[in-house]
Amino acid sequence: MEISDPDIFRVGAKVLFHRFIMARHVFFRLFLPICCCLVFPFVLSAEEGGGKPPIYLGQSCALTGPAMNLGVELRAGLRAALAESNRQGGIDGREIILISVDDGYEPYRAVENTQRLIEQENVFLMIGEVGTPTSEAVIALTEKRRIPFFAPYSGAELLRSPFRRYVVNIRGSYYQEMEKVVAYYVDKLRLERLSCFHQNDSFGRDGLHGAEKALARRGLKLVSTGTYERNTVAVLGGMNDVFAGDPQAVLLVGTYAACAEFIKLSKLRHGKDIHFSNISFVGSSILQESLGAAGENVIISQVVPFPWDNSLPLVREYALAMQTYQRDIPLGFTSLEGYIAGRLFTAIAREVRGELTREKFMKTMEEVGRFDLSGVVMEFGPDDHQGLDQVRLTAIYPDFKVIE
Repeated sequence: MEISDPDIFRVGAKVLFHRFIMARHVFFRLFLPICCCLVFPFVLSAEEGGGKPPIYLGQSCALTGPAMNLGVELRAGLRAALAESNRQGGIDGREIILISVDDGYEPYRAVENTQRLIEQENVFLMIGEVGTPTSEAVIALTEKRRIPFFAPYSGAELLRSPFRRYVVNIRGSYYQEMEKVVAYYVDKLRLERLSCFHQNDSFGRDGLHGAEKALARRGLKLVSTGTYERNTVAVLGGMNDVFAGDPQAVLLVGTYAACAEFIKLSKLRHGKDIHFSNISFVGSSILQESLGAAGENVIISQVVPFPWDNSLPLVREYALAMQTYQRDIPLGFTSLEGYIAGRLFTAIAREVRGELTREKFMKTMEEVGRFDLSGVVMEFGPDDHQGLDQVRLTAIYPDFKVIE
């Protein structure tokens, strides 16, 4: 019997269809139960966690513009610490999620971001704000809502005095940093002619006042000052004002792009024997990279431990967390500060008894008081919301080195 081509197609189709039905039958009878056994433990474990809602933390910071390295590195440290905490079970089984929004280091954008994070994202607290002018712009908003303003990347006095109930500082103040720098130049190197070049806003003026106070304690005054505008590198006019005073050392209060430009131009036009200092906000790693060999005789005050001090357990844990969760970001002072902030948040939150609320969080921090983060100890109290007070000085050329 001959079978035409269409008949061959129909017979073949019937055979294939029959085999498909048989295969599906075998799958549902034999393999589906096995798959269910493999999957169900994960489903059950999630249900055992009660489907608890995550804890959202809000961050407004510079992720673009001349200060972007600060925001990117601080965020990386926070992410590493929170990923580490989540892997350990989060906060009573609740995942911690960081929502970071770019403000370009502009106060008006920081206000918009903070309002949205509080009102639309319902964040538990604000963490890792980058900068004094941005912090100054949003602090009234967070205080009015009783939202903790946690670990800002700023040493501004306005976050410390008068005392603010909902502000938690990790780092030392700019006044403390300037005292350390001035003590080094005046008391150790015996320099007397110091100038200050600063950003023309609340951040720069805070550093300026810190320098003036430190010098006044030694019976000295600045020989000159100069300024530049935020988010620019227009430093020439300010440089001319500074060197009109013929300084031996210049105290810089600014971001890395402007400070690097100032130092390179100064060495080109006024010689290489002048000393330069920067406070921690400058962004140590990017300043070192920007200056290269021009980094000789440049120091930076630091408010967190040395990121390469492997004798410190916290630093080893930080390095491992960064390698595991943020390997594209190099180790440095800024990301370490972010990591410490994330670790401290977790440590406080895990001490809260019962439901985690903002008021309980703040009260627990004050009552527990002492938090030992793998060798880095921070102490708080009802009238003390600053965890660290130690300031170190580092040289940056040819490599980072602690000098004081």
